[in-house]
Amino acid sequence: MSPDFFTKPSHTLRSAMEAIDRNSMQICFVLDDDGKLIGALTDGDIRRALLKGATLEQEVGTFMSRAPRFVPNGMSRADIVEKLKSWNVRQLPVVDEKGRVIGIETSDDLRGLLKRNNQVILMAGGFGKRLSPLTDTLPKPLLRIGGQPILETIIKRFRDVGFYRFVLIVNYRGEMIRDHFKDGKELGVEIEYLCEETPLGTCGGLSLLKEKPTEPVFVMNGDILTRADFGAILDQHCSTNATATMVVREYYTEVPYGVVKVQGDRILSIEEKPKEMSYVNAGVYVLSPEAVAMIPQKSFFDMPSLFNMLKDSGREICCYKLKDYWVDIGRMEDFHRAQADFEGHFGS
Repeated sequence: MSPDFFTKPSHTLRSAMEAIDRNSMQICFVLDDDGKLIGALTDGDIRRALLKGATLEQEVGTFMSRAPRFVPNGMSRADIVEKLKSWNVRQLPVVDEKGRVIGIETSDDLRGLLKRNNQVILMAGGFGKRLSPLTDTLPKPLLRIGGQPILETIIKRFRDVGFYRFVLIVNYRGEMIRDHFKDGKELGVEIEYLCEETPLGTCGGLSLLKEKPTEPVFVMNGDILTRADFGAILDQHCSTNATATMVVREYYTEVPYGVVKVQGDRILSIEEKPKEMSYVNAGVYVLSPEAVAMIPQKSFFDMPSLFNMLKDSGREICCYKLKDYWVDIGRMEDFHRAQADFEGHFGS
């Protein structure tokens, strides 16, 4: 049980924020001197406090929730899963009969029991021309990295955090993908297939769905390897009431010269080869049913166009800032990089 899950009411918001950053669970629990649970503090609580003028040196006790959720020692794991789902949280402290925390149950620990009904739609129809000759006879999603197809790694990552309903949108050599995965039973999931007769872009294929979704759906390119926390992405999408969420990641570009800032003919500053950071599209999305309904029928349509349409119509669109491992296997150098990285990030 990591100490990074816990703080005390007399500790500063700064120390609590540092603990939350280390535990990656967006929350820490507040204990008294006897180890009893007396509160909880989320990263959202800290953000709202700062927006209202608080400082990072103020005490946790001023801003914590005084009615934290918890489960009693001895509760069955199935019941804990139900609590996680009904309360829409990723972790719950376990307390003994005196109210002292004796453990933490997380959705990651219980992922085999936590089922999510949301569909995962994987775009697996690309031609992968930049990876020729590897893709001359094999669709890119079936290229093997770490001893298994890229698409299999993606499906297993989703499966291991509770997702089990998959739709694969195929085109180029789609029959090979069908032959490999079949109905998904060997992987413990359910797989359906949609075939694009002509390429429909990064989201046009969603117009082929046999039944319109009633819950948010994941959409992801079938050539991406990532350690992203898919459960956390979905949870954020739901908690923000977004119509669409795009996963983004930091991307740095280095100017290969000294950058000179001027005002008229006066030099204000000189910075040698500065790096500039931008957020870029990571090819992973969550779309609410309302967003899916706005996709044109059987027409070429891409995700940036959908997000711009939603923004122009006044819908809420959000981003999830990815800090985990990510690689888009679009070029040969990406393929070799992923091969070298695989064991360290996806090995058992």
